[in-house]
Amino acid sequence: MIGLVAGPEAGVLVARAQALAVLRIRSAALAVALLPAAAAVVLAAGIAMGRIPDGGAWSTARWAVLGVAVLTLALTAGVAAVVARARPALSPTVAIPEEKAPDLYRLVRDLAERLEVPAPSAMALTPDCDSWLEDRTHPAHCAGQGAANGPRPRRALARPRRRSTAAPVLVIGSPFLWWMRVAELRALLAPVVAGTGPAAHPDIAAARRFVRGLDAAVAVAAGRPALAFVGGAARLLLSSCRAHAAEMERGVAAAASERAQSVDYGLRIVAQEQVGLAYAGWDRLLNRVALPAWRMGRWPSRLDAGVVSALTELSRRDRLAEGFASRLGERPACDLLEEPGAIDEAASLLAARLFHGGPAESGPDWSPVAWSQYPEEVVDRKWRLEAARLHRVLDVLDALPALTPAPAPPAGMAAAPTVARVLERLVGPAAGGVAEELGARLGAEVAREAAQEELAAKRSAYGTGADPWVDGLSPLFPLQPPRSGRELLADHVTAMVCCAAVDTAGAAPGLDWLDGPALLVGGARRPGLAPTVLSLIEEGDDAPLRAWLGEVGVRPEKPVRLV
Repeated sequence: MIGLVAGPEAGVLVARAQALAVLRIRSAALAVALLPAAAAVVLAAGIAMGRIPDGGAWSTARWAVLGVAVLTLALTAGVAAVVARARPALSPTVAIPEEKAPDLYRLVRDLAERLEVPAPSAMALTPDCDSWLEDRTHPAHCAGQGAANGPRPRRALARPRRRSTAAPVLVIGSPFLWWMRVAELRALLAPVVAGTGPAAHPDIAAARRFVRGLDAAVAVAAGRPALAFVGGAARLLLSSCRAHAAEMERGVAAAASERAQSVDYGLRIVAQEQVGLAYAGWDRLLNRVALPAWRMGRWPSRLDAGVVSALTELSRRDRLAEGFASRLGERPACDLLEEPGAIDEAASLLAARLFHGGPAESGPDWSPVAWSQYPEEVVDRKWRLEAARLHRVLDVLDALPALTPAPAPPAGMAAAPTVARVLERLVGPAAGGVAEELGARLGAEVAREAAQEELAAKRSAYGTGADPWVDGLSPLFPLQPPRSGRELLADHVTAMVCCAAVDTAGAAPGLDWLDGPALLVGGARRPGLAPTVLSLIEEGDDAPLRAWLGEVGVRPEKPVRLV
């Protein structure tokens, strides 16, 4: 029958069939739970009607079955209560009330009208290159907050309230609003908005609620011995439903995609190309530009505006992206917001919390930084801090004669912070051992400082009502794994050289939108430093670096400013 149906109805029929399979599993579980009670009723009725002898083994069986029935019903009620009241997790987002984006709401409603589906109930932004619909009709999500507000603690039980019947919330990737044009965003959102149609089907909605309730119940029971049975039952049911739920979502996606083909289909192909480009630029911006600032306690307040500069630069360098920058003359989708700067700032802070684990609010050690201030406030400070850390570790190594090829400074005096001192340590017969020891000590120093920062952040967040899911001791989605000792040593030696270039050769700190901190000599980025530093660290060969220093005009024997 399904094979004879064409168009989005075919996908809906598949999704509904799988939803019914999920609901049958729920019904079967309930039937199994009621089986002892049914047996107890049959025994009691038989004895009352005289068809089963009263007394003896039958009486014992009746009371035994009744006890099992009462215990089973109690456990079933406990599992059902936890599943019904457990608060499903929400994606961390930035709410967009309609008064702050009336044009965006109007665009989405017109799109829903063209697709003949219900319009989303609200909209929110996520600091990622993705868009989806999210059901926030659970009573815990509706009580005391707007439909598109940020997440609530996951491992909690909500007070029973009346469930809302509102449509899902439309979550939009914030980089899309700044990089994509209005027409491209409309085409990109069409398949997502089309998903509100299947989401409104009673069977599909009930199946989704059941699966989300099981997932939330597993989270509630985790780490709580008293709820071990609840967790086990929820995991068993979730495992039984998994295949059907996955097929149901595939059917919903197929139906939404088929329905959206009638709206801006040709433009959607172009928009999908922009998705890949936006993801590449966003990833590089977070890893190479935002991450150094986050590690210093500063968070760039205009990440989404920065992604436009990063992607424009990428389109200039990459032949595959040529021509994409020419679209920038058209109206950007961020014009649909009344205050794009404020929304960008909120999304930038959320990105710092998700990808780095920063605090929820600004403070003395966690403050925003504008792009115009980035070179001076982040790049130069980063270099100075790393150079100071490197020389602190070198001072410790002065007490280790076996690893000290250079002569120790006079008693009571610290060695001058110069590039020459670093070169002397990393060249010679013991260079390999010195480099290994330096890398290990730098790693320990960085780990110690990170632990102190986490402890301070935990203390400052205590009692402030911060979200324990987002504002934990570590980021939800870390960008980079821990760096090795050699990587840390290379970064610190590079920072020392850059400080010397700024102090002795008239260079300046700069920002490269794709590569992050950059050294500017004569107003232009100076390449070639990284390979010479690697030659020094890995091979103990300082000739390439000394040649580079000579070309730039850096004086290695001159002390540099570390603060």
